[in-house]
Amino acid sequence: MTLHTIMPLELVLQGYGEEGEPMLDVTAKGVRMLVVPVAPGCGKIVRLLDCSLYDYLDPTLAPGAFITFGFE
Repeated sequence: MTLHTIMPLELVLQGYGEEGEPMLDVTAKGVRMLVVPVAPGCGKIVRLLDCSLYDYLDPTLAPGAFITFGFE
């Protein structure tokens, strides 16, 4: 793979070897998703893992939205 860019290589590869935020695999509203915990029982959605196609149209399940879990 070739990368053509005018950006410095240090900027392109910045953070490449670092670990990201810890994520949890949770099920909320009947949808399995990856969540970054922000408080006990509350998290920010990173991505949906197992859901119907209609769940992608739900703005409350969009990446970046906050959701509560663990109370079902």
